[in-house]
Amino acid sequence: MVTTETQQPVPYKQKRKQDLFRYLLWIGGIILLNILATTYFFRIDLTEDKRYTIAPVTKQMLDALEDEVVVEVYLEGTFPAGFKRLQQSVRETLDEFRIYADGNLRYVFIDPTDIQNDTARATYFRQLASKGIMPTNLHATEDGKQVERLVFPGAVVKYKGKEAGVNLLKGNLAASADERLNQSVEGVEYELATAIRKVAFPSQKIIGYIMGQGELEMEQTADLLGSLQEYYRVARGELSQIPTLEGLDLLIVAKPTKPFSEAEKYKIDQFIMNGGKAIFYVDALNANMDSLGTGGTFAMPYNLNLDDLFFRYGVRLNQNLIMDLNSGFIPVVTGYMGERPQTEMINWRFYPLLNNFSKHPITRNLDAVYTKFVGTMDSVRADGIRKTPLIFTSRYSRILPAPAPLSLEEARMEVNPEQYTAGPQPVGYLLEGRFSSLFRNRRAPAGAANPKVRESGEETKIAIFSDGDLVRNDINPRTGQPYELGFDRYNNIKFANRELALNTVHYMLDSEGLINVRSKEIALRPLDKVRIKEERTRWQLLNLVAPLVLLGIFGIARYYLRKRKYERS
Repeated sequence: MVTTETQQPVPYKQKRKQDLFRYLLWIGGIILLNILATTYFFRIDLTEDKRYTIAPVTKQMLDALEDEVVVEVYLEGTFPAGFKRLQQSVRETLDEFRIYADGNLRYVFIDPTDIQNDTARATYFRQLASKGIMPTNLHATEDGKQVERLVFPGAVVKYKGKEAGVNLLKGNLAASADERLNQSVEGVEYELATAIRKVAFPSQKIIGYIMGQGELEMEQTADLLGSLQEYYRVARGELSQIPTLEGLDLLIVAKPTKPFSEAEKYKIDQFIMNGGKAIFYVDALNANMDSLGTGGTFAMPYNLNLDDLFFRYGVRLNQNLIMDLNSGFIPVVTGYMGERPQTEMINWRFYPLLNNFSKHPITRNLDAVYTKFVGTMDSVRADGIRKTPLIFTSRYSRILPAPAPLSLEEARMEVNPEQYTAGPQPVGYLLEGRFSSLFRNRRAPAGAANPKVRESGEETKIAIFSDGDLVRNDINPRTGQPYELGFDRYNNIKFANRELALNTVHYMLDSEGLINVRSKEIALRPLDKVRIKEERTRWQLLNLVAPLVLLGIFGIARYYLRKRKYERS
């Protein structure tokens, strides 16, 4: 005889104890998890491009803050979707900053256009402009309608009575609006972190600006040196009067026009051998607008006595000029009305606009750079040296060897495209490694402070650009005050010359630091606008109805399963 055992129901009191035990176990687990989370802080970024991950150097800087940093962001208000993404990115980045700053960072979003009084609003706008926060007219399309707003895409960082303005709308103007906003999103961490470093951690590194060989005068580099002084200490001096360059961290040589003596080259060479960094802005040919006159002139080579130095380090400046169809404009007299000259802005192909960059932290997402009478460069063999071309002309370039004819008639001539086929030409190189001395197997020049030649150097960096005017700011002829570096006064356009110069210096003096945050890349995944318009209703219904249908199915299934369970028992 076969007997079957029926499963006895669990007594009510025992079941109640089991439920209470499970409940207490869950509570204990949650408490333990919170204790571990408090003791061992961590964050997980599950995005493919790590858009929410803060660089270690930024975390270290925020952790070292001694007092509270206040960030005022002028991006409050309602914006189109693309611009709202920048707004949200700034907010998310500052939220991350606040966590790693351990309570020493506070931020607030402000709408500058929310001031009702016209006079007070205009005054406030001028105050923001004085801090470098310039307004921009935002044009966008929302629901088929054109929308225009005045926005201030920037912030002000405050720390212990010091302030620094931050422009958050960056990127290349040649890119589309979506691409430029994406470039701005990529640069949010770098721009905010750099501003915090400027006010909270001023660098003690010293930059030497060399004079004595006909370099750019103080008023012609006022904007560059003033910008550098916001981050570093800057010293100026004549090379011939300085016994040694020891104590400097970086050397800048900007558009020399007179030859360097062997003793002066020796000072520079030994400075580099001892680990010093150097940036050279050098013209190979003597060309300027003042010498054109009415009949024109020829651009002749300079005798700077630097060719052998550059060649030993790995580059050669060629004795030529580049003409480029992608170039700036100059005013040219085209006639007279009575006694008054009539001028017209004409394309001057000796002023290339450089908008072709390498993917390097120095030049990433950089806007166009304005150059004047620039020449080509070649890379030559230098063992152990890493060479990175930073900046190129457009592919529609032409090369004129010395002596290169210069005449304003060239600006009036019709362009022959067949002459502009030289392709992109590098006009700036970054050299990194252990350099070999120019004075290897040679005696030190007479009068050298240290006659013992160091023939091989420490790991260091050199940047060489074949345009001396790259860091030259124009002077206002009415006021005598310098314009911003990169500002074209004829066309009222601001180019990225200052940003290029600052990025180069930052990389030279802090290559493992914040400058590498500029390498952050966020993939742009644009939606198909045609499909959005055609399928909008379908996807709206799916998002609204599908959750309700799934919830109903779940409820019915749960009811049916519970009913079967209790019917069996």
